[in-house]
Amino acid sequence: MLQDRLGLSERRACQIASQHRSTQRHQPQKAPEDEALRGRLRELSRERPRWGYRRAHAVLLAEGWSINRKRTQRLWREEGLRVPARRRKRQRLGVSTIPAARLSAERPDHVWALDYQFDQTADGKILKLLHVVDEHTREALAVRCERTINADETVTTLERIVSQRGRAPEHIRCDNGPELTANAIRDWCRFSGAGSVYIEPGSPWQNAYVESFGSRIRDELLSQELFHTLTEARVLIEDWREDYNHRRPHSALGMNAPAHYAATRHAEQKNQPQLSSGVDQ
Repeated sequence: MLQDRLGLSERRACQIASQHRSTQRHQPQKAPEDEALRGRLRELSRERPRWGYRRAHAVLLAEGWSINRKRTQRLWREEGLRVPARRRKRQRLGVSTIPAARLSAERPDHVWALDYQFDQTADGKILKLLHVVDEHTREALAVRCERTINADETVTTLERIVSQRGRAPEHIRCDNGPELTANAIRDWCRFSGAGSVYIEPGSPWQNAYVESFGSRIRDELLSQELFHTLTEARVLIEDWREDYNHRRPHSALGMNAPAHYAATRHAEQKNQPQLSSGVDQ
């Protein structure tokens, strides 16, 4: 460096750096097996991309190489071998029939929103809640409480609601959780004629109605009650759902209870005159 930058002679540069001239002129020599060793390290890196040099060194010793750990580390670094950064697993995304941002519920059973929520009993065991909310009437169509809920059980809940109401929704809105992107949900949407609307990953505000419902049940029930058994949780949650639907005023519905507002809207739809195709324009 002194020679290159300051134009000094080798003798003067070595004198300033207190280095013997023979050391400066020494040319490093590669060990005879160096290339084979480097090749074996590259091969190990390709075969085991999540391994570091320590595991590679252990394999080399097992194969009979006479090498110490520091040399393995030096050659590993010189070859530019390193453990690649971990990548996030690819998330399975649902296929929407209409963009979530463009769909707004305009009538009862236009859009049902689905979401899961978690709590626990006094013994620390998990409670999983499935919420199904009508986005237009704000009715809590179901709050299923189990230890676990998979895609098939979600479909069973939807089938029960359809059987009770006599009609399926035009669309369902949900996130990209594994239960909601499973084939069982897709098949149910196809056979029932319901469209699917999946929100963007990490965007819960696109499913605002059911998220708001979850915050209400958390604030008014889950944070207030200590459930000792699954049966107790089911009973109290169902009682709260009935009270929410029939007696709790909702600010977005003109301080009407969701069930009362839904009944009014259904009556309006029945009384609305239907125009026939033969009516003169």
